[in-house]
Amino acid sequence: MALVTRWWWIRHAPVVGNNGCCYGQTDLPCDVGDTAAFTSLAARLPADAVWVTSPLQRTTLTAAALVAAGAPGPTPIPGPDALIEHDLIEQNFGEWQGVTYAELAARQQTKGPRLWLGPAHETPPGGESFVDVTERVGRAIESLNDRYAGRDIIAVTHGGTIRSALGKALALAPATSLAFSVDNLSLTRLDHFPEAEPHEAWRVAGANLPP
Repeated sequence: MALVTRWWWIRHAPVVGNNGCCYGQTDLPCDVGDTAAFTSLAARLPADAVWVTSPLQRTTLTAAALVAAGAPGPTPIPGPDALIEHDLIEQNFGEWQGVTYAELAARQQTKGPRLWLGPAHETPPGGESFVDVTERVGRAIESLNDRYAGRDIIAVTHGGTIRSALGKALALAPATSLAFSVDNLSLTRLDHFPEAEPHEAWRVAGANLPP
């Protein structure tokens, strides 16, 4: 059988404490109180997987809650058996962080509808563009694919990160990747075939699957 690396992408639980404001890389906690959702999602995750989170607490809290709900993962999280991958962090929205979504929408009202807080190529003051996000996420994916070929990788990350992963798998332009919905606690399944030609190396097994 062909060698395959199975990615289990999970978006963190809903953020609390942002008061209707854009948070991006702001390190806010999340609500892990949905026991039924965590139990259901935990039961679907594989044993003997590599666990990866971003450095933000909403991903480590979500990963820890999944293990507490029965997922066969490392204890504690974060810990030596759970990788912290900085390049899988959410987009840095710079000066937009801490601004209400209503205010950001008002600033954009003359530019037409938006799938994201701004166009893929737009760099918020002091931040990074979504194009930048796709590039660093792509580098992280390639590095982890090399290190853990043939393994299951459970990556508890962010909406922008997972959109970037889908875009990489499907060779999409960053602006097109923004069209994907990625809900909190949703599961996105991607398979990578390291021995295949680059244009045949990825398979999408499921996207934005509910817990």
